[in-house]
Amino acid sequence: MELTRNIDKDLVDEARKLRNEFTEIVSVYSTDLWNYCKYVTGSPWDGEDLYQETMIKSFGLLPQRWSDITDKKYYLFRVATNTWLDQCRKLKREVGSLDEVPEPYIDFSDRLFLEEILTSLESNLTPKQTTAFLLLDIFQFSAEEVAGIVQSTPGGVYSAVQRARRNIASIDFSKSDTRVNTHSENETIQAYLEAFNNGDLDSMLSLFSEQAQNEAFFGFQEFSKKEMLKGSLRFGLPGHTAQEIILWGKPVIIVLTDGDHGREIHDIQMQEIENGKIVSHKSYFFRKEFILAAAEELGMKAQLVKPPVNWN
Repeated sequence: MELTRNIDKDLVDEARKLRNEFTEIVSVYSTDLWNYCKYVTGSPWDGEDLYQETMIKSFGLLPQRWSDITDKKYYLFRVATNTWLDQCRKLKREVGSLDEVPEPYIDFSDRLFLEEILTSLESNLTPKQTTAFLLLDIFQFSAEEVAGIVQSTPGGVYSAVQRARRNIASIDFSKSDTRVNTHSENETIQAYLEAFNNGDLDSMLSLFSEQAQNEAFFGFQEFSKKEMLKGSLRFGLPGHTAQEIILWGKPVIIVLTDGDHGREIHDIQMQEIENGKIVSHKSYFFRKEFILAAAEELGMKAQLVKPPVNWN
């Protein structure tokens, strides 16, 4: 067989088709999975990273399966949990264990501060306690299923969840977050915004390094300005308005368009700057759960129909 450096486009197209089919099959659980990733990491940003890695791994592991996946939800959450616990181990975090010890029963039916409670779990429980509590109490897996996901026993799961409930009940949620967020005021970002809003493609591209990576998560990847001009920018700029804001503690660029009910979020972008040049440009254009959550956080509407995307 002749060796070649190329990966045939037909193979790329077939892989994309199969990935899209897989994404559609598991889409019924995508919102729950994104929320789980957000809660288990304690951050929408870290949760988004975990969600993306989970989806990539879930699809990538399919060739290693010897039988059907009879429970899609279980499969996705198991991959997410294993991925998260592996990340914790790599960071030398104490993952913890789910020991079977008698624990008094605690009723945790009060959901008044549910969102605040869930986003505080990661800093108040061990990773294994967090996953067990979320899987059993919030996402309604059985203790036997949770034991399989976190590699423990049902008795250990019950004990851990009771301890988690006790710890949660002792948390003081009255303390407010007093951190002040400010815009980055980076000169390159300000020049990018000016060029984007003026529809000046040449000026905008002059801000990118020749080898800049342009990625729209779950959409496409481009690895140079030349590829960008042949691909995502071949029709020029979209004619929308961009502005810098703070989202969940990080400076981002939101791209807005005029919808039927006022301004709507078309895209969310992040850039990395090295030596005054944009070396990485990341877009969340295709990330439904992320953009919907961001729109809710910002008190705005999300654009639901933006070809090739239709989220209605």
